[in-house]
Amino acid sequence: MLLRLLLACLCVAAVTVPAAAEPPLSALTLVGPARTVFKAGRDACDGHDVPDAPARALREADGGIALFGMHYRNRALRGRDFDSLKLDCRIVLDSAFKPEPEAFDDRTWITATWTEDGTRVEALLHEEYHADTHQRCRTTGTLACWYNAILAARSTDGGRSFTRATPPTVVAAPPFRQEVEQGRHRGFFNPSNIFSDGRFRYFYASTTGWTGQPFGVCLFRSDDVSDPARWRAFDGKAFTARFPNPYLKGAKPVGSCAPVGPFPAPVGSVSRHRGTGAWIAVFQASTGGVFSRSGIYWSTSRDLLAWDAPRLLIAGPTLYDDPCTSGGELVSYPSLLDPAAPGRNFDTIGDTATLFTVTLKTKGCEVTSERDLVRRPVAIKVWP
Repeated sequence: MLLRLLLACLCVAAVTVPAAAEPPLSALTLVGPARTVFKAGRDACDGHDVPDAPARALREADGGIALFGMHYRNRALRGRDFDSLKLDCRIVLDSAFKPEPEAFDDRTWITATWTEDGTRVEALLHEEYHADTHQRCRTTGTLACWYNAILAARSTDGGRSFTRATPPTVVAAPPFRQEVEQGRHRGFFNPSNIFSDGRFRYFYASTTGWTGQPFGVCLFRSDDVSDPARWRAFDGKAFTARFPNPYLKGAKPVGSCAPVGPFPAPVGSVSRHRGTGAWIAVFQASTGGVFSRSGIYWSTSRDLLAWDAPRLLIAGPTLYDDPCTSGGELVSYPSLLDPAAPGRNFDTIGDTATLFTVTLKTKGCEVTSERDLVRRPVAIKVWP
């Protein structure tokens, strides 16, 4: 995903919900060296195999692990445990590059999954429509012609294949069609993982905003993840905002979402600490505002709305920085996973966990396809 371009409008995201008061709620500490999980030049099945999204894991019905987070020719890493993950060359969901924007099937990434039984898997998709590549844009340039949506897909075989409905099941899209407000990128981007609290499921997603909708990070909630139409966004008071498919006759958007801080751009992952119930989010940021240095940050919350001040976990240039001055390597796509988590969705963490990130090599001013998925152990302390 072209996150560096996405940040052009998100780096000063509106914060309508204040950060929680000090002192900090948690401390995260790296306690071991990085270990390579996937190396593009060594482990790829073809040229499309590069880590290009935060890692998402599920436990299959037979107890094995499936981990997603690759490119728009979607494949999964599989293994009996996190130590034995290898790329499975079977394509579980491909991108069709369809020129019709109403198909919502240009370039698609699996960016979140949820399963109750390890067999039926619900997925959220990040779908990019690039009107410039289909000669459907009045302006020029990728950013000016970019229209983005979040879709739903489903697997009935433990994530070995995913299917999309016809017409496509849109979870969140701009309340207008792709030819509207060209000249900048529009839509909803980069869902976080799906995570649970009682009977509800949640995810965060970024939006670039439009008239009546501020840009920032929105919180979505559902009481039935198997029904994509039940996702609603927080509007500042309740979960009532909805953003259906604007190409369907009679589709009516409702309200707008209230951006949640302190996130400057997409949230990498959100996990619930099993000992205290606190939420911990990891994300990337570039230097500016409350972010003293570029790198991977974390923040903690009691209620998913008020978050404490972000703190730096890994310093270094990210995809939100200028690759021309990066020194040859970027760090991006953070995700916090606990291999010992109960259940099938790895949405909780204990006092230790694993931080997954992607390192991206640069050459001159180009971000190359030489990318590694790496992991590092993390110690976690949360104050009650």
